Amino acid sequence: MCGIVGYVGFREAADVLIEGLRRLEYRGYDSAGVAVRTPEGLRVVKRAGKLSTLAEALEREKPQGTLGIGHTRWATHGPPTDRNAHPHRSGKLVLVHNGIIENYLELKERLEQKGYRFESDTDTEVLAHLIADHYQGDLEAALRAALSEARGAYAVVAMHEDEDALVAARTVSPLVVGLGEGENFLASDVPALLPYTRRVVFLEDGEMAVVRRDEVRVKDLAGNPRPLRVTEVEWTLEQAEKGGFPHYMLKEIFEQPWALENTLGGRIHEETGEPVLDLSLELSRFERVHLVAAGTAYYAGWAGSYLIEKLARIPAQAEVASEYRYREPVVDEKTLFVAVSQSGETIDTLEAMREAKRRGAAALGVINVKGSTITREADDVLYIHAGPEIGVASTKVYTAMIAALTLLAIRLGRLRGTLSEAESRALLHEMKKLPRLAEATLERAEEYRRVAAKYHQATDYLFLGRNLHAPTAFEGALKLKEISYIHAEAYPAGEMKHGPIALIDEHLPVVVVSPKGPWYEKTRSNLQEVRARGGRVIAVATDGDEEIRDHAEEVLYIPEVHPLLSPILAVIPLQLLAYETAVLLGRDVDQPRNLAKSVTVE
Repeated sequence: MCGIVGYVGFREAADVLIEGLRRLEYRGYDSAGVAVRTPEGLRVVKRAGKLSTLAEALEREKPQGTLGIGHTRWATHGPPTDRNAHPHRSGKLVLVHNGIIENYLELKERLEQKGYRFESDTDTEVLAHLIADHYQGDLEAALRAALSEARGAYAVVAMHEDEDALVAARTVSPLVVGLGEGENFLASDVPALLPYTRRVVFLEDGEMAVVRRDEVRVKDLAGNPRPLRVTEVEWTLEQAEKGGFPHYMLKEIFEQPWALENTLGGRIHEETGEPVLDLSLELSRFERVHLVAAGTAYYAGWAGSYLIEKLARIPAQAEVASEYRYREPVVDEKTLFVAVSQSGETIDTLEAMREAKRRGAAALGVINVKGSTITREADDVLYIHAGPEIGVASTKVYTAMIAALTLLAIRLGRLRGTLSEAESRALLHEMKKLPRLAEATLERAEEYRRVAAKYHQATDYLFLGRNLHAPTAFEGALKLKEISYIHAEAYPAGEMKHGPIALIDEHLPVVVVSPKGPWYEKTRSNLQEVRARGGRVIAVATDGDEEIRDHAEEVLYIPEVHPLLSPILAVIPLQLLAYETAVLLGRDVDQPRNLAKSVTVE
């Protein structure tokens, strides 16, 4: 989730670019760079670290010119170093990119055979060389030809030393054109544009733009003209940073299709039936897996433990990090310790990992933030690539974590011979649908909002789920507690008769997570038991399941999906239920009381 800025006009481009990048730093902050066309040719200045490091460098060596591009990076391919920072260059061409080019390895091999030399570890440099390879005096045509060969998610802006224009394109990743007088702009998000203009054009998927100081043309990727749809932005700067959403949490809930695309991008090779995880650990040597985490990450790890046991037939247990190291865990060199954390700084998870390593285990981090302590101390890292998450209550990282752990489970299953090539290929094929299905789920937000309005005055909630949906129930209850301050309990559905059933009366909303799958019949019987005792049932169910309406007061439908992947969709209505309830109660959604984004003290 990187930030892009482009400028062509009459101002000093470097000043516009650095100001725009400051307003986009929330999108990425591990390296930054600018490229400006000067009278002497292209000048590129880029630095690892926060944007302030680049700003200091530009004070000493600011390139002079009125055409340029800038980038602030959230690293995906390659560590956050100077050479991996954007822009990337190929001769007289420079490029910035947000997203992932899935087939970059095969493109890179082909380009190397043609004599191109690579200076970075990124997938973006492949795209720069590919465009340069197609360039014959027309940057627009070269970009279109290159993108016809590339697969993945991207927002790209390119410039060439011999042309007075910026050429941009997008698929999945956002890109906005800002319209000025004698100047025009490009950016990943509106905040970068607000000091200069409020007239913008939001590029749609599969569109490209040619931006000159006095002209903007929009086309599709086949070169056909598209209308210039101008929007007058009325947001404040704070609203703009949130993409027009009232809270970061809601923005991040709606970013889940993109986050899933980023997590899965380049890691699914259906032809071979293998996930591509780029791990150095010899996964086949492990005989047990411990998934250790805190809070939301723990529930993701719990779901991961079910998936690993199901697909790889290896003992896997999820553990609460704060308890793990105090019970003298039994681990050895045959144990794979999986530290699951958004920040990579969660102190309980970090100390648990250190304890496991002292006892001989190998440590794998499933982490969102590059360069964090866990990523430095783990033996290997499976990055989530969900982008910065600002809201304290985690949403998009949870679903991205489960997606990453599913890939790990499939990889273990293939290595151990417990998952056939055909089964693996079929599951990977279904995983590729997840971003689209998440988007379809979010399109029902109004339905989920209506249910929240109906129950927001409740003082207690009960959440139930079975097998893979037990973690979903617990995560749903946690979200409601975190941001609405309503007391909520969660239980595996089969445990209801062992005590919690005493709580049920006509005042208690009971959320039952019950999509179609192997556990459906058992869960439905629990649902019927709740209903028989007067409980107010809210069911999460699969599209087309009309029978469940006979046993529930409200039904939150999700699209049909492979049962092993259904937790990724089933949690989305619960996130929105919690969010809308909190808003109706007037809570501080992004900064709920007593909570911090990253817990770094015990």
